[in-house]
Amino acid sequence: MRQRPLTLVQDELVDYEKAMERMAALVEERQDDARPDTLWLLSHPSVFTIGKRTLQSHLPDPSHGIPVVPTGRGGQLTYHGPGQLVGYLIVKLRPDEGVVDYIREVELRLVEALAALGVPAERRDTPPGSELLTGVWTRETGRKIVSIGMRASRSVTSHGFALNVDGDLTPWRLAVACGMPDVEMTSVVHEAGHGSMDEARRVIADAFEAS
Repeated sequence: MRQRPLTLVQDELVDYEKAMERMAALVEERQDDARPDTLWLLSHPSVFTIGKRTLQSHLPDPSHGIPVVPTGRGGQLTYHGPGQLVGYLIVKLRPDEGVVDYIREVELRLVEALAALGVPAERRDTPPGSELLTGVWTRETGRKIVSIGMRASRSVTSHGFALNVDGDLTPWRLAVACGMPDVEMTSVVHEAGHGSMDEARRVIADAFEAS
């Protein structure tokens, strides 16, 4: 991979809709070359987010009390909550790449980070006609550990990835994650038997050359 150093911004728990407002401002700054390429690490209170193609049948029962929020990213339903590290990537694409090219790079950097966290992982190619396999999967157990949904506007990316570190995995079973009824979501702690958000933040920042 070519070098692509990022400026690191870090927060703890940020309401999803407030984060979307700030992300939009960061994207505009990057489009105007008023800020460098940026990785924003944070977490959200419990929320399901859905893409434009998410089926009604994939949504959770409202009785569970977790909000469902439409979002402008690519991809299908995902869950955010405490113990999950979210990384928003505000990056100006190079002239020779599109957003799908950059997503492939993001996947490979996350595979590298997970190896450092003790979880052998891989990215997957999508077979023709199948639901997109964007994200990162554990190599030994075949579970999904990172969700990725991104878009680009005026050559600048937004949204990013969500890495399950040490949070409760139960909410994932309340809906159809990623448009795949058979997917099994997992976390660093579930796979490796250890891990923390502080360690994950350090390793992810290193993998994305962010400081």
